[in-house]
Amino acid sequence: MAPAQVPKNSEAATNKVPAKDPKKKKDDKKDDDLSEEDLALKQQLELYVERVQDPDTGLQKVALESMRNLAGEISQEYAKRQSEEAAIDDLMDLVQQIVAFHMLHNAEPEAVDLLMEVEDLDLLVEHVDKANFKRTCVYLTGAAKYLPGPDDMLVLDIAYTIYMKFEEYPNALQIALYLDNLGYVRQVFETCDDLQRKKQFCYILARHGTCFELDEEMCANDDDREGLQDIINNTKLSEGYLTLARDIEVMEPKSPEDIYKAHLLDGRASAGASVDSARQNLAATFVNAFVNAGFGQDKLMTVASDSTGSGSSGNWLFKNKEHGKSSAAASLGSILLWDVDSGLAQIDKYFHSNDNHVIAGALLGVGIVNCSIKNDCDPALALLGDYVGKEDPSVRIGAIMGLGLAYAGTQNEQIRHKLAPILNDGNAPLDESVEATAEVSKTFNEKIRQHCDMTLLSCAYAGTGNVLKVQNLLGHCSQHLEKGETHQGPAVLGIAMVAMAEELGLEMAIRSLEHLLQYGEQNIRRAVPLALGLLCISNPKVNVMDTLSRLSHDTDTDVAMAAIISLGLIGAGTNNARIAGMLRNLSSYYYKEASHLFCVRIAQGLVHMGKGLLTLNPYHSDRFLLSPTALAGLVTMLHVCLDLKAIIMGKYHYALYFLVLAMQPRMLLTVDENLKPLSVPVRVGQAVDVVGQAGRPKTITGFQTHSTPVLLSAGDRAELATEKYIPLSPILEGFVILKENPDYREES
Repeated sequence: MAPAQVPKNSEAATNKVPAKDPKKKKDDKKDDDLSEEDLALKQQLELYVERVQDPDTGLQKVALESMRNLAGEISQEYAKRQSEEAAIDDLMDLVQQIVAFHMLHNAEPEAVDLLMEVEDLDLLVEHVDKANFKRTCVYLTGAAKYLPGPDDMLVLDIAYTIYMKFEEYPNALQIALYLDNLGYVRQVFETCDDLQRKKQFCYILARHGTCFELDEEMCANDDDREGLQDIINNTKLSEGYLTLARDIEVMEPKSPEDIYKAHLLDGRASAGASVDSARQNLAATFVNAFVNAGFGQDKLMTVASDSTGSGSSGNWLFKNKEHGKSSAAASLGSILLWDVDSGLAQIDKYFHSNDNHVIAGALLGVGIVNCSIKNDCDPALALLGDYVGKEDPSVRIGAIMGLGLAYAGTQNEQIRHKLAPILNDGNAPLDESVEATAEVSKTFNEKIRQHCDMTLLSCAYAGTGNVLKVQNLLGHCSQHLEKGETHQGPAVLGIAMVAMAEELGLEMAIRSLEHLLQYGEQNIRRAVPLALGLLCISNPKVNVMDTLSRLSHDTDTDVAMAAIISLGLIGAGTNNARIAGMLRNLSSYYYKEASHLFCVRIAQGLVHMGKGLLTLNPYHSDRFLLSPTALAGLVTMLHVCLDLKAIIMGKYHYALYFLVLAMQPRMLLTVDENLKPLSVPVRVGQAVDVVGQAGRPKTITGFQTHSTPVLLSAGDRAELATEKYIPLSPILEGFVILKENPDYREES
């Protein structure tokens, strides 16, 4: 049945709309003031509203479709009037009615779209109710990814307001963190008066890496406040991680040989592996540090209590040459990751060494142990502060890097005062915006300035998905420059940093990088594997895996080495069997090439990182939030890899430890109201995008049921498989507090 055509002639239209309402007479005067076009629109609307209420479902359907067309006409009329600067009050009356109608008839996306078109999204807040606010907010947050700034922030602001209105605090908190608005975070804590929910907020803040101090207004009771602050400070992270490890039964320490699996290869590679070279020992140090990260025990550095003195630990340390000892000593920090008390006690012995390289490694190790953990006593500052001014460059670097890792993202003023004099400008403030720093870079030499500008631009827009910035960076990559220009490498990494925000942009960036591989200069080709590694970090996509596998045999050694490292990055912490097989074959292929073999070993360590319990992905909370400190660690390490030969293959291999900033357990650990582990059945499956879908669609597909704690891979989502408990977080990731469901009845 075709929709009824309403003639432009207003008299004919009026005959079609029966005036049942006595108030109509009062509205007639209003109608006289309207233009013919507006009057026709208004009468159309009245007709559609009447038809939607018709018992004939066919007529209802047609009327709803027509209502959508009407909304489109209104948005066109609005744009026209804006350009002519004409009055829009009458149009907005119509918009009010259409939005109210859409919200009542489960058409939230249409209502949001119309309000975005007429630039009046604030109207939405008064039209949402308990039945439709969740669908509305899911659509708003989904749409924000594709809107230009500052519209995206305004849309999220509205979503935050709606969530607060309906006391959906965990969602409001996540939006506050996305907006990086600590005022909103504070408001969530002050408005909510449930202690258990506040504990859950603290777990979300801890996972995000937010430095946040609670005060009396947020929690009046001193003991409760201290308990909440402990959660934010991440003091329970090591305990939860080891609970997961014990449950999955992977506490047994692994040696580098267990990872290399040389017995699976042909004769030539395993024969070459028996040579005890310092370079291979250094590779084994890193493999050991990554694989046993956070477990507190290994077969090289930590010693069983029954062995005499510092036996094997000392032995392994001195199987490394000079600067290799720094990485070996620092590896103890990685093995004892997040366990501050035990870590500091075991690293302490290296401070009494006469070898500056060992002391430098110990300083870095202290920073690694304290990474992501905040402590009121500030042990890292107390131990490292005095070494920042030492003459020996390796000791200074160890102390500075250690402080950087321990206090990443804390905006700690004491650290700034310690480090600012080294930059010869003690008065420079910590810049809030990128513009001030960009101004400073204009004073540099041309080559350094361009390199600096690319890096600043990509960091400022990291995770925003800003298409214009990606185009800008691609423009820089399309230029064919003379040799010696270095700014195109950071531009390629910048494309990955900006485009990693959402799945669509990510796929498009991968395709653009494929083109750069074909047509780009050599310095661009060297950066492409690293950019691919960042886009699919801890997420081994088959197409990217194949591209990197092809590049790992490239004739340019820099491209090949970067591709090998990136194979490790995309498989980081996944134990991916296919990548592990590729790397074993590469170790056989490059058994005579020391540098390539070193890269293969590092990649093998990354793939088996934390024995498969860790991830390097900076995104969490259903890929909604990006942890800035995790991204900082990854970007620093990738910039280091732009010049692999001079830095990683030279004396500064310990820069690989910047990855510790991004290491997080990829787990779901459910706890009771006393924060003790509680095992419950959960369904884990591939996440399904349900934005804008009607009804209550399934959010996961192809699921399996497990008992917590469980591991979550990239793209996985979990939901409770029991109604006995209610989770206090809408997203089941990391630590989730469960409370008993008062309405639950055991089935007899």
